Amino acid sequence: MATKNDYFYALGRRKTATARVRLSGGKGVITINGKPASEYFAGSSYLLHKLQEPFTVLELEAGKYDVSVRISGGGQDGQAEAVRLGVAKSLSAMNESLKSTLKRAGLLSRDPRDKERKKFGLRGARRQRQFVKR
Repeated sequence: MATKNDYFYALGRRKTATARVRLSGGKGVITINGKPASEYFAGSSYLLHKLQEPFTVLELEAGKYDVSVRISGGGQDGQAEAVRLGVAKSLSAMNESLKSTLKRAGLLSRDPRDKERKKFGLRGARRQRQFVKR
């Protein structure tokens, strides 16, 4: 169990977003880059719900844990998913018995989908030159 002084660290990534998550015992405050989560994600209830998903799957009270996040890169959705993965990893580091539940819910796997790079000689990642028949 996390107390006020000790914390559990985990790294979450999605696309180009990287979230460094610290989970500690507290009052349920989620701070992202020094701001409250509701302010950082501009009141988007969908993204805020994503942050709470590991707690709801485990049926834990989110009010028992403080989450502090340093995040860089990516867009808002990618950042929210990176934080979600980081929180799930730190919860499994805190208590090894929670790992199987999180894994069954699909919260411990990194989403590998990424932007495909542009290839030489083409107009985009897959866009070919326009074909002219005559």
